[in-house]
Amino acid sequence: MRAVVQRVKHAAVNIEQQCYAKIEHGLLVLIGIEADDNFTDIEWLCNKIVSMRIFADEAGLMNKSVQDIGGSILLVSQFTLFAQTKKGNRPSFIQAAKPEIAIPLYESAIHYMKELLPGKIATGQFGADMQITLTNDGPVTIIMDTKDKERH
Repeated sequence: MRAVVQRVKHAAVNIEQQCYAKIEHGLLVLIGIEADDNFTDIEWLCNKIVSMRIFADEAGLMNKSVQDIGGSILLVSQFTLFAQTKKGNRPSFIQAAKPEIAIPLYESAIHYMKELLPGKIATGQFGADMQITLTNDGPVTIIMDTKDKERH
């Protein structure tokens, strides 16, 4: 499982020119799922994201988590995070999980994230053509991969 985590002042998902979900101060999390991902990956990633201290404290240091500041998370599925670009000019997405695997895992990630931050989780719609707008705060952008836990 791979995630791109962005600290945002606000973020929104539009589908068919309608606002589907939006958050204010918090995190936009783009999440990609591989076929061999499982609930252990979801637990590790969600706990790490909710606890990651990337918000400023009173001294201006990154010492607070999204949980500490009462922020929200916008969680959006994005299979393109597993693009393979070594060969040719058209990316391959063969590493990304097929919908029959990815949808239940994405829904499990949403459910688990809602347990960690009740009332603070918004989502995109799996498989939809979405337009995402955001104001990256900092900018702060962090890439995480559950297959590479030692580095995170």
